[in-house]
Amino acid sequence: MASLSFAQIKLKNPVADFARARPEFGLRRSRRVGFRVLASETQKEPDLSVTVNGLHMPNPFVIGSGPPGTNYTVMKRAFDEGWGAVIAKTVSLDAAKVINVTPRYARLRAGVNGSVKGQIIGWENIELISDRPLETMLKEFKQLKEEYPDRILIASIMEEYNKAAWEELIDRVEQTGVDAFEINFSCPHGMPERKMGAAVGQDCALLEEVCGWINAKATIPVWAKMTPNITDITEPARVALNSGCEGIAAINTIMSVMGINLDSLRPEPCVEGYSTPGGYSSKAVHPIALAKVMNIAKMMKSEFSEKDYSLSGIGGVETGHDAAEFILLGANTVQVCTGVMMHGYCLVKKLCDELKDFMRKHNFQSIEDFRGASLQYFTTHTDLVKRQQEAIKQRKAIRKGLQSDKDWTGDGFVKETESMVSN
Repeated sequence: MASLSFAQIKLKNPVADFARARPEFGLRRSRRVGFRVLASETQKEPDLSVTVNGLHMPNPFVIGSGPPGTNYTVMKRAFDEGWGAVIAKTVSLDAAKVINVTPRYARLRAGVNGSVKGQIIGWENIELISDRPLETMLKEFKQLKEEYPDRILIASIMEEYNKAAWEELIDRVEQTGVDAFEINFSCPHGMPERKMGAAVGQDCALLEEVCGWINAKATIPVWAKMTPNITDITEPARVALNSGCEGIAAINTIMSVMGINLDSLRPEPCVEGYSTPGGYSSKAVHPIALAKVMNIAKMMKSEFSEKDYSLSGIGGVETGHDAAEFILLGANTVQVCTGVMMHGYCLVKKLCDELKDFMRKHNFQSIEDFRGASLQYFTTHTDLVKRQQEAIKQRKAIRKGLQSDKDWTGDGFVKETESMVSN
């Protein structure tokens, strides 16, 4: 069955077309898995570049939508530091409705919470989408694409349940020259009564309708960002892909209450003595994110393997090894947001170096060499029991030695004799 690239399915924005190439990605098994060789003087430097939905990036590390992509200055900094792509903070038509509060973050530390010496393992935010006027953000998108035509800028967008509003937002943002959209179907707090964010991502019927509006209008790739605050994350992911989206991003933050101050008896983050549940991120969510991405990747491999869909992994990435885990589960790219807020934009250099070290260790030359390689090792508990019973049976057989006189061989006679000695 012939397959079409996204260039054939959707018209591409002419800006930075030379930075785009036909995608070659599927959640396929690595051809190098199982081989490990020592590095030699002639070994090539690992290539971190990726091409996703026709978008070429120098590395798979993407600034996740949030404060690190909130204005021209910080997005320019991200490009200058070497991030593979930048996803701007989510915008909507009417920023006047967005009113943030301060403080809006709270941290969880390892050990006794509240100790300034404990490692930060959890981060909660009650921050809303961009509160800057849309016109201002559009102007800065355009300026960034003019100054960095060969770099990938992705606009995160979110709107109310209104077809005309979605169409207007898509049209206005596309005119700036951005390379793709990430649709925020997953913000866990703020304006759910207006059917925005997770209110859509948690309702598959609503999601299907809104994805239909978006993909009928958009002429650049569309990623749907999934909420983890749902029983089965593969259900909305499947709906988004079937409704025309080219990629899935997962996960957004997890609904949480960071804690209660045992002196004041007030919740954190505390705003005038009160708080509200918010989104949880950082290192503590990494195992949860891996499980969600694994489930999505297995679904995509099973149901969409012949098409060039992409997967962007998000959740607790602070090292190159964290990123490698997402890629081993099938992710094309890896997003970092809280990690940048904690360690700065220079984090990308550490991420690249550590990912290259991992690749050298296993003799991987490209991201595709190991992308999705670990998916094959996930199975059901029933199958685990069967596999272990078979392994125990084989080990017992080895300990018992030969089962019949016909099993003796001339070459292995001494070893076969030893296998039946008890002391």
